[in-house]
Amino acid sequence: MAAPVRTLCCSVLRLSSRQFSTTCGVQGGEKWRKEHGISKSGTEYGPLTDLPDWSFADGRPAPLLKGQLRRKQEREVLARRIVMLDSEVDRGIEKWNEKQEAAERMEEHKKSLLLKPKGKLLIKKQTKNS
Repeated sequence: MAAPVRTLCCSVLRLSSRQFSTTCGVQGGEKWRKEHGISKSGTEYGPLTDLPDWSFADGRPAPLLKGQLRRKQEREVLARRIVMLDSEVDRGIEKWNEKQEAAERMEEHKKSLLLKPKGKLLIKKQTKNS
């Protein structure tokens, strides 16, 4: 009994004009959203995900949902990390500037320790500069 049903299904599939695709589907409007600076899906960020769905009749805001609290906390952590990394970059630039200044001072100090011309050489040098 199973054999005739199987052959019937296979023959129907062979005769149908529909094609089966194994590629993953693209979300509708993803390209348009990216071009307009919106998230690639409607659930990543934006007013529909960040704002509350309702409010009390007297105007009080609704309590935040779990997902909204999680996203808010993730953003705060990211902001703290950005500030920390920015301050590290600033400190690194300051240290680099200090090293450059120290190297310049060392170079000037080395030049000041060099032997200075004396006698006839000093007189010749002074006449050239004048």
